[in-house]
Formats: sequence, structure tokens, C-alpha cells
Amino acid sequence: MNRKPGKTLTAKPRKPAAPLKSQFAEVASIVHKGRFRAASALNSVVIDTYWKVGEYISRKVSNAEWGEGVVTQLADYLQRTLAGPKGLSDKNLWRMKQFFDLYSGCKKLSALLRELSWTNNILIMSKCRTMEEREFYVRLATKSPTTSREMERIIDSRMYERSVSKRPKLSALLREIHPQSETIFRDSYSLDFLGLPEDHSESDVRKGIVRSLKNFIIEFGRDFAFIGEEYRVQVGLKDFFLDLLFYHRELRSLVAFELKIDEFKPEYLGKLSFYLEALDRDVKKPHENPSIGIILCKGKDDEVVEYALNRILSPAAIADYTTKLPDKRLLQDKLHEFFDSSVREMRVEYGGKR
Repeated sequence: MNRKPGKTLTAKPRKPAAPLKSQFAEVASIVHKGRFRAASALNSVVIDTYWKVGEYISRKVSNAEWGEGVVTQLADYLQRTLAGPKGLSDKNLWRMKQFFDLYSGCKKLSALLRELSWTNNILIMSKCRTMEEREFYVRLATKSPTTSREMERIIDSRMYERSVSKRPKLSALLREIHPQSETIFRDSYSLDFLGLPEDHSESDVRKGIVRSLKNFIIEFGRDFAFIGEEYRVQVGLKDFFLDLLFYHRELRSLVAFELKIDEFKPEYLGKLSFYLEALDRDVKKPHENPSIGIILCKGKDDEVVEYALNRILSPAAIADYTTKLPDKRLLQDKLHEFFDSSVREMRVEYGGKR
């Protein structure tokens, strides 16, 4: 065979045979897990280092040994001595002190803080006003790894206030089957990321959610896995279509979403129960729990919702959504009302037992 000068033939890499492919995949999995552990360990070391630096500065400042000027000199010294790392500016050194001062008396969060990136820790420190609010977002971020951009949106959407100020509207059967649903579902959700106009259709909401699945799952919870839109179920000779179908890993249940652009109406639950029966009979796997239905509407009267859910025999939830970031002051007022009413209930209960 004649070869052209200056060119060499290289053998094409052969694809591994089926048995080898699975073995190679195991090795790749080991490497991937190792890299993840290494990154997590490195992050933990960084946060622990910042904690110790913050502790040192806090001690010097509280003893009136150091002032603002000394911390600035320290930053200059560290940047010159340690080849100018960006994380050691005077502004960041003060953040380390604040980090230590805020959490030094909160041992239950100590290990969790080291699982978060420094940027997420800063966001939670700077944007939250109470330790309860900070703990909420710290636990949320450690349960579901979140980028700084995602964390900022979550906090700006006032998820804490929306989660605490009102209990989720759940049917009795859903509470019985899944007691943890109290902490998984919420009374209200923010769909501001869809960019919906005020005058929108149910199709607009559905298509927007599918386009923005990542943000939708961040808002609703990382354990949701998308299955399909306008999911077809056949009953008899007729086809019916569910707006959205998800699977929830922790609950081990199919979750059907029915989207409504108007206020909740009791008759919506009858249609939802029909869909759940079809899912349980024809779609649900034997090892899965009964399917759950969520009616997501643009508004609701809480008393109407309570009456409607009282006798329903399906695991269902009713929530509303907003298309814009909720008003911060309004949510804070509702939060204060919630805590005030909780305190009054505790006083009545305590007084009745005396």
C-alpha cells in the first residue's frame, strides 16, 4: 500500500464491547464521585479557614486591639505575602468577622455552613434579617445544591415568608399518606421567572414552565422530576390530558399539576380526582405510592379551599401562584401576623392547662 509522504495512519479507537462498557462506566463513576468529594472537601476547608480568620479578627476588634485601619493593613499584607488572592480584601475580611459573629453561638448550623459556597453564605448573611430566616436558607441550600444566582432569586422571591406564614392546603388523605408533605408543599408559589403578561392563558403557563423547568424545580423542590406535558391517559375510548406530570423522589409518587388562570373553584377537584384514579390504575408502578394532584391557580379563597378539601378522598393540594416577585413588606406583615397568632394560641393553651 502506497502512503503519501508526511502522513501517518493512526488507528481509530475501538468502542468497548458491551461487558467492558459497563466496567468502564463504573470507573468513570468512581472518578466523578472522587472529584465531587474533592471539591466538597476543598470548599469545607475554605469556609473553615474563613471562620478561623473571622474569629481571630473578632477577638482583636472586641478587645479594642484592632480598628478599621489595622484590618485594611492586614488585607494589604496578606495580598502581598500570599500572591494577592482576591478573597482576602479588607471587605471580605470584615465579612469573615461578621460570619463568625453571626454563627459562633449556633452550633447546630456549624457543619452545614461548611457545605455552602462562600458566595452563598454571604448572600444569606446579607439578605436575611433573622437567624430563623438564615437557618431556613442554609438548610435549603445544603439539601439541594444551589448556585449563587439561584440562591439570590430564591431569597428575593421571599420563599421563607411564603413557606412559614401560611400552612399548605392539603387534603386529609395526603397528610395521612405523607406527613412530610407539610414541609414539601407550600401555600403559594412565585412564577416570576416565566415572564408572563398579566393577561395570560393556561397554555402560556404550561409552555413557560416546560421552557423554564430548572427554575420551576428550584421553586417547587429539587426532588421533582419532569415526566411530560399534556400527558395522555386513556379511560374507556376517550383520551384525557393532564397539564403537567412529575415524579417526586422522596414521596415516591407521581404528581399531576392542573393549571388554572382564575380563582379556585370546588369543581376542579372532581376532575383532578378522576385523573389521579386513571394514573393509579394505568400508570403508577407497583412499588410507588398513590398519585398526588396539585391544583395551581391564580387565586383562591382559603375558606372555599378548606370546605372543598374537607371531604375529598384523594391526596391533593391547592396552591396559588404569582407572576411577579411578591411584595416584601406585605409578606413580612403576614409573617408577623402568623407569629403573633401562634404566640396567642400558645398563651391560650398554656393558660388553659394551668
